[in-house]
Amino acid sequence: MTAKSNGHYEVVAELVEAAASYMDLDPQVRTLLKEPIRTLTVSIPVKMDNGRVRVFQGFRCQHNDVLGPFKGGIRFHPEADEDEVKALAALMTYKCAVVGLPYGGAKGGVLCDPSKLSKGELERLSRGFIRAIAGIIGPDKDIPAPDINTNAQLMGWFVDEFAKIKGAYQPGVFTGKPLILGGSQGRIEATGHGVMLVIREAAKAFNFPLKNARIAIQGFGNVGNYAAKYLHDIGCRIVAVVDVFGGVQNPNGIDPYTLKEYEQANGSVKGFPGTKPISSDELLAMECDILIPAALGNQLTKENAADVRSKWVVEAANGPTTPEADKILQDNGVLVIPDILTNAGGVSASYFEWVQNNYSYYWSKTEVLERLEKIMVDAFKVVYEASQNHASGAIPLRVAAYVVALQRLAAAMEARGWVLV
Repeated sequence: MTAKSNGHYEVVAELVEAAASYMDLDPQVRTLLKEPIRTLTVSIPVKMDNGRVRVFQGFRCQHNDVLGPFKGGIRFHPEADEDEVKALAALMTYKCAVVGLPYGGAKGGVLCDPSKLSKGELERLSRGFIRAIAGIIGPDKDIPAPDINTNAQLMGWFVDEFAKIKGAYQPGVFTGKPLILGGSQGRIEATGHGVMLVIREAAKAFNFPLKNARIAIQGFGNVGNYAAKYLHDIGCRIVAVVDVFGGVQNPNGIDPYTLKEYEQANGSVKGFPGTKPISSDELLAMECDILIPAALGNQLTKENAADVRSKWVVEAANGPTTPEADKILQDNGVLVIPDILTNAGGVSASYFEWVQNNYSYYWSKTEVLERLEKIMVDAFKVVYEASQNHASGAIPLRVAAYVVALQRLAAAMEARGWVLV
């Protein structure tokens, strides 16, 4: 997959400025959103299995909390850095605003390669990171969740360590937990389900036929996997999938359920029977109806955007398209549905989990997915209408999504007295 570039936070700032140029945004609001409220860098000493102590670096960025407590995942990744975490925290601010959640944006990261750590080392690192950031998180302050290379097991260690520190069990401080610890039904599939819902609503709005629509998906983790399954279930045709180890293609379609079983048994989709191999770069350039980047950021760049032959790009990953690539896609008539709308199903389900924890009353998967559908459908409708009804004429969906988010953030700042009117 394409290597990430520097300047993640500057990219998000550019997106905000682009949207602000389409509206009468108070300069005070721009100033308040320009920099995160807080970014904490920590050193985490961990005793390794060989008896030696190794120090890992971790980050937690809290971008803006005018709408409510900070919310955002924690990723364990060998390329995690402060700039990336700041950018992802800012994206969370706008994502929560665009779908109407009472949260601000945050993000965390630990610089490590989890695949090279034993289970014991991973647990000690996880607990050490929570000890390092415990002073700035809490169910009414900042609610972390899983992200890349983190999962329900790590959330279980997190919530247990936080309980030891605070002397009380507070499940609402983390979401994405195991069900037995207060996790929510439907959480694991929520982001992928939300991707399908946005595509379904966009297809209605743009009169785009989904029956046998050819879908190519970059990434086959929770998001790509469930997006593939839900899209398959509504009649789309999954023609290509890649993961970090390789990819497969079949123009007649791939059953994502069988593919997932194969991937779980073999560690990769690579070599799935009845398919031909395809690289990540080839997938991004293949002819299809809907391309879904569901892996890492900065996958579509000025170097490869002109090669995209898909009619739509639906961003299931965070920040998969650089601003330069976005312009190329727009000039070439490719519809881009932005990340802060498309992948908001995950944080929406996390919100449901937090609500359930606060009330100690839990919902069925059906109830969770019904509530998720309402949030995603309403959010798409608001963004679509903003894109079609702007005073200057139709504007891109990405710009419209940021306009909606900025309007809500500005209104909250005015209501709380953060800006002078």
